[in-house]
Amino acid sequence: MTIVSNQSTPAEANQKEQSMTDTNEAVITEALAVIDKALAEMLRRELVSSGEVADLLLDVRSLLTHPAPVVTA
Repeated sequence: MTIVSNQSTPAEANQKEQSMTDTNEAVITEALAVIDKALAEMLRRELVSSGEVADLLLDVRSLLTHPAPVVTA
């Protein structure tokens, strides 16, 4: 009889944590890029509609709340 444990070794847990950290950093980097691009466009204009600001905020929110893809090594 073979017993299968769902617990991971410390090395596996570390690797998984590092993978999640890398993914989170990638999502944050992408969100910052969206913000930087929108700010550059908005700074050239005198007037920005509330709809455009709402779209930007929704884009950033969706990037930050979208479930991170599972990375397997």
